[in-house]
Amino acid sequence: MAIVYLSLGSNLGDRLGYLQQVASLLGAHPEISIVATSSFYETEPWQMDSENWFVNAIVQILTSLSPENLLAECQRVESQLGRKRNAENAYTDRTIDIDILFYDNQILNTPTLTIPHPYFYKRAFLIVPMLEIAQDFIHPALNKTVSEIYDELENPEMVVLYGTRV
Repeated sequence: MAIVYLSLGSNLGDRLGYLQQVASLLGAHPEISIVATSSFYETEPWQMDSENWFVNAIVQILTSLSPENLLAECQRVESQLGRKRNAENAYTDRTIDIDILFYDNQILNTPTLTIPHPYFYKRAFLIVPMLEIAQDFIHPALNKTVSEIYDELENPEMVVLYGTRV
């Protein structure tokens, strides 16, 4: 079983509800077990023009799915929850976004999937929730812990929405 970290984000509709539904839907899959979840965080949109703030969380799972099959399952859940993708792959408002941040200690770069997530080290909305559940995890490409990456952030401010878990 692989240890995987997923980021969940929503900035349309019932943002908290969508994150909770993702946890339920993924947890119901026979090859996925949810191990840990972070608190919910409300954050400004990152590099996109939107007035809709995001709610973000990190989920640690165990899975026997390959990275590609896990990606397909995440995209199926996104579609089920109303995610509409645009042809340009530009950042747009969305009901739900599920990204694979880390899959064990693998480094993978294919046309459809890059692991570790290429912008993890720049995004406080990913790093701060990950601190809660895996501060000592070592980024396989940077060879730094999540705590060390956090210490290097230029703008680590986050707003805890409720402090509850998914």
